[in-house]
Amino acid sequence: MISLLHPSVRFLAMIIAGIYLPVGIAPVTAQPQGFNYDEAKVPSFALPELLRTNDGQVVADASTWTSKRRPEVLALFQEHVFGHISEPFPKLRTRLRSRVDGALDGTAVRREITVFFTDDDSGPFMEMLVYTPINAAGPVPCFIGLNFNGNHTVDPDPSIHVTTSWVRNDKVRGVVDNRATEESRGTSSSRWPAKMIVSRGYGLATIYYGDIDPDFDDGFQNGIHAITEPNRKAERADDAGGSISAWSWGMSRALDVLEADSMVDGSRVAVFGHSRLGKTSLWAGASDERFSMVISNDSGCGGAALSRRRFGETISRINTSFPHWFCINHRQYNDNENALPVDNHMLLALIAPRPLYVASAVDDQWADPKGEMLSLFLAGPAFELFGRKPLSSDVMPDVDQPVQTDVGYHIRTGKHDVTDFDWTQYMNFADSQFK
Repeated sequence: MISLLHPSVRFLAMIIAGIYLPVGIAPVTAQPQGFNYDEAKVPSFALPELLRTNDGQVVADASTWTSKRRPEVLALFQEHVFGHISEPFPKLRTRLRSRVDGALDGTAVRREITVFFTDDDSGPFMEMLVYTPINAAGPVPCFIGLNFNGNHTVDPDPSIHVTTSWVRNDKVRGVVDNRATEESRGTSSSRWPAKMIVSRGYGLATIYYGDIDPDFDDGFQNGIHAITEPNRKAERADDAGGSISAWSWGMSRALDVLEADSMVDGSRVAVFGHSRLGKTSLWAGASDERFSMVISNDSGCGGAALSRRRFGETISRINTSFPHWFCINHRQYNDNENALPVDNHMLLALIAPRPLYVASAVDDQWADPKGEMLSLFLAGPAFELFGRKPLSSDVMPDVDQPVQTDVGYHIRTGKHDVTDFDWTQYMNFADSQFK
């Protein structure tokens, strides 16, 4: 039976009886076959204790969490899940590629900033696309997130640079032979409502994740690994960071740039991500406490969802399909989730006391919405140590009815995607936390 520290007898009873989705959530058929989508078949399991140190000490205050338990949990995720990225980090160089005053129908300043990781312009670099409100009286809070297909897909503006990095083939999005074309422009704009975001007084920064590390398994010969592992041998260490750690590393380097940007308030930067990039935003927020808010959109297995539930995508499936995302050590937990010394409520707890938002979608059972919500609920005791208000209930809220305290959660109508509804909730939450 599930062992939980959070004082909720009702929640334990629900686990024993089996947890069912609320009225209004229809059965989903458009999910990969051969995986569990039945709450009655969720196995019994015991969660690692969040508020107990490795030597058995009960964590009863914020000081003990900050000085002892949090470093322990972070180290466990580094060793067993995401891996380490080597230090020291390179000295960054930036170059303004373009600036347009009056972008987005006159509402925004749009900049393209090239961030070099070495002294050689031909070496690894990433392109940042940054929007800020044109009428801002000073530095503005900002959302930052990685995109899947190139900055030029965020908006159809023909003057935005088309990425020259490797891109996953997608004829519908105009990607041929792993190269983006002019036909790619604006194809992801529905996920990045830049005009709506700047109209609310926020900045938006985004980077193509493939600039940092192309999303395919080639033994880590590309991307930033050449500079973070300059002296590595043919075989990598079992706890060497995978692509998610690399992408998170890139987000931190982007934050370095934004902290020095006169148009952005570097103390109020929210890291956002969807799907595999939602896993990335959580790890970036856990690893780098400078991010003042963390947002996970449909991050699922390896992100917000509890791994031990084995609902939808599993550790075995994700490590088999994407062996480059996590460290080698993570593979020993394929079909062996109960041996993992952490679960993802502990990943979410690493965000405390900063604001954290987790979102799910009804038609995305692959990402285990129930497991995402429960994980956020079970992270609550870490937030309470700081006097923060977590989710007050373990019951899934109604569809399209967000719950927001010092953490936020919603499950919305629709599929695995990012919508204007999602962004509206994120900005409402940011309003309550930043303003």
